[in-house]
Amino acid sequence: MSEIIIHGNPGSPYVRKPLLVCEEKGAPYRLAAMAFGTGANKTPEYLARNPFGRIPTIEHGDFVLYEAQAIVRYIDQVFDGPSLTPADPRAQARMNQVMNIVDWYVMPSISAGIGFNRVVKPKFGMTPDEEAVEKALPMARTCVAALEEILAAKPYFAGEAVSLADLFAYGHFEFLGQTPEGADMLAGSPLLGWMERMAGRSSVQKTTWERLAEQVAA
Repeated sequence: MSEIIIHGNPGSPYVRKPLLVCEEKGAPYRLAAMAFGTGANKTPEYLARNPFGRIPTIEHGDFVLYEAQAIVRYIDQVFDGPSLTPADPRAQARMNQVMNIVDWYVMPSISAGIGFNRVVKPKFGMTPDEEAVEKALPMARTCVAALEEILAAKPYFAGEAVSLADLFAYGHFEFLGQTPEGADMLAGSPLLGWMERMAGRSSVQKTTWERLAEQVAA
């Protein structure tokens, strides 16, 4: 089957989602890297693929698709390898619940509010917005508490096996764990064990910001 072309910025938690899924499925892919802050996602060429100018967008042969949830579900369905969607309806519902929590609550608080200011901006010599960090903290704490409750004593969000939920959430929490606010929120949290399990996976190790940057530079 032809390779998946993934358009987006290395380091973006949203671009990392389809990368992780491709790695888990053994699906051939190529990252069409877009440099941060260059406006590459607003060019006429890119807007022809995604009129909203957001990342990621994928191409699979003549099929173009945007929106991360649609993308990861598509990759899971069309490629061989272990299914990343539980067969049990309740487990699948938990997976869907976590993915929506990530999109609606984790992204604007943990990622845009804390991770972007504490991790991304310093990498590019930009000054963090301390007010944005402070405003993000209450919702970030709510996200952590909600996901702790869903994870409970399970190894992964939907049960015993990795699902799209774990791959969807990990990049956001990797950033959070690199911040002082995150270290405080996650102290003693069962999410730390989940993060450690995820960090040990080959898919995670092959899609780090540093490794992607090396590949792009080469």
